[in-house]
This record gives sequence, C-alpha cells and structure tokens, in this order.
Amino acid sequence: MTSIFKSALCVALAALVASCAAPSTGSSSGRDVYGHRPGPKGFKTVIIDAGHGGKDSGATSSHTGQKEKDLAFDTAKRIAAALRGDFKVILMRSDDTFIDLDERVIRANRHGDAILVSMHYNSGPSFIRGPETYYWRVDSHGLATRCQKAMASVSPAEIGNRDLVRRRIRLTRNPEIPCVLLEGGYLSNVAESRQISDSAYRQRLANGIAAAIRTQAAIGDAGTGPLPRPINAPPSRPTDAPE
Repeated sequence: MTSIFKSALCVALAALVASCAAPSTGSSSGRDVYGHRPGPKGFKTVIIDAGHGGKDSGATSSHTGQKEKDLAFDTAKRIAAALRGDFKVILMRSDDTFIDLDERVIRANRHGDAILVSMHYNSGPSFIRGPETYYWRVDSHGLATRCQKAMASVSPAEIGNRDLVRRRIRLTRNPEIPCVLLEGGYLSNVAESRQISDSAYRQRLANGIAAAIRTQAAIGDAGTGPLPRPINAPPSRPTDAPE
C-alpha cells in the first residue's frame, strides 16, 4: 500500500468518524438523540398521542364533569382525520387504554421521518385560561410555535397562561423525533371548560393544529423566529418533577 493511498484512507476514516460523532445540525429527517438541528420539513408521518387514558383520567372539569382523557382522545381523532390523505397518521392509542409515558416514547422512536404531537387539556388556578404548548428539542421549536399560534387563534381569550414553554419532560425530551405537547385550554376555568365541552370548538382546535402541521411539513421553520440554544440535558425520568 503506497504512502499516498494510506494518507488518503486515513483522512477518509477520520472524516467518517467525525461525521458520526458530531451532533446533527443540518438534517431534520430521521431520529436524533438531542435534536440540535433545524425543525422538520417534508415529513410524511404524524404520530398523534392522546394524553392519559384508562386508569389515568388526567384532569376532570368540576364544571362539566368531563375528563381530560376523553377530551384529549376526541381531539386527537379529529386532528388525525384532518391530516389523513396528506400524511401517514398513527394514533398512539385507539381506545381508552392506559399507556405508560416511557412506552409512548418507545413507540414514537420506532418511526424515523415523523413528528409526535401529544394532545392534552390543562388544570390550574380557576382564573387561568388559554392554550399552552411545551417543547424541548431545538428541532421542535418551529412546530411548537406554529401549533401554539394556531390554538391561540381559536381561543377567544387568554388570561395568565404560559403560552409557549420550553420544558424538559418525557414527551418533549425523550423521543428521538421532533415532538410537542399541546394543552388545549384549562378545564379548571369555568368559561373555557364549557367552551372545550363543545365539539364544534374542539373541531376548530383540531383544524388549526392540523393546518400548523401541514405548514411545518411544507416550509419547515420559515417564519417561526430564531432557534433556541441547544441544551445537552439528560432524558427525563419518572423521578423528575410531576408532569
């Protein structure tokens, strides 16, 4: 083997090792542990996760008696219906079944060119109302921004809510695909709870979220502002603060 060939081989191997070790920054397709890259564009699969289920009811409205798990499932199905035909849509749960958070992450990670949207409804002090969106990964910022704007455009009022929040929890940090957690409003607020109980209102929310997903697939992060700084935080665990 000539010295010139040896040198060329060493350079090629070094470049390969460096490319494998370096974090992804330019590509937004496939899985990535940290997600320090631009947001997804051109993805074909959307995983819709209806929060809670089975033995886990989530929040319950004291004003209407409705449970978060049922409202989230209904909204998730509406989002899925609005997206079918344009995307491969996967429902994390298709009935009133309990699925552990870590199992949801495992199921999401079976897919590469995909995003995960987890649908919930909120609870807190009675004066707070309005939708909120949680994200952690850099590649989820654009999608989170779009979904929050879409829900806010449907909501007639927002009081004391947190809007767009970067928070490390299992369904925003641990999946290896872009992922967001949506809170469609506060069941603890009397006016908003009654509003959420209206199926027509939930349909408008679902249509807005579906439109945000379509826009993200079409143009990526364009128009959603600068990306947040990367944070190399460890995966979220059950022993962390309550989710």
